Amino acid sequence: MPIRPALALTAGAVLTAALAVTGARVTTPALLERFEQDAVAAIAAAGGTPVSPDFRGLGDLASRHPTLSGGEAMDDALREQIARAIAAVPGVGGVRWADSEMKAQGNEPVFAPLHCQDDVNALLKARSIRFDEGRSSIDAGSRQLLDEVAAALRPCLGSIIAITGHTNGTGNEAANLALSQERADAVLAALIARGIPDEGLRSVGVGSARPVIGLLPEDPANRRIEFSVVATVPLQPTPIDTPSAR
Repeated sequence: MPIRPALALTAGAVLTAALAVTGARVTTPALLERFEQDAVAAIAAAGGTPVSPDFRGLGDLASRHPTLSGGEAMDDALREQIARAIAAVPGVGGVRWADSEMKAQGNEPVFAPLHCQDDVNALLKARSIRFDEGRSSIDAGSRQLLDEVAAALRPCLGSIIAITGHTNGTGNEAANLALSQERADAVLAALIARGIPDEGLRSVGVGSARPVIGLLPEDPANRRIEFSVVATVPLQPTPIDTPSAR
């Protein structure tokens, strides 16, 4: 029996979106391997070669928050230097020592999550995340912007960050809807690759249903990615978020 074009298009869109999200998630082991390599390099540079980072959390699940062991005989100044050097590795979360739960408060400020959204909005007001024409491949010129977006979102960790893909009103709406979802998924994958945990990210495509106020539906400026914090949990200084000597 012949497959109706609309049904085939819908099935293809669902499959593509599923593959995009799956592809984003399977990058996590590679990321953690990179985190471990960078952490070992940071330990060596700080003079703490016997120290070992463990990026496995409860239930032996992968975690961005390493537990450090092997520095029991070191003085507090060196332990704190090592912990902060590892915490400074891009994408790595807070650090704790296996032999103690006592932590000193860090020097980094604590931001309200909505402030992060304002920072991202400011970045996207002047520039936009661009894609290859009619495709979900992110343009190479947008990589730096994505780096900046990830940095702006990092203080919002602990919140649910929604990524919404939009198109303009030209072309077939079913195709627009599928493309907007694929592009949102591509941005989600790019943020995961930059150290944003996938459990806090959500992606959705809305096609041309929500044009920018004041623009005609077919205006190219409606092709955009938007971010919003849909549930907020402000970060507080904790043993994991504030690495110190012990």
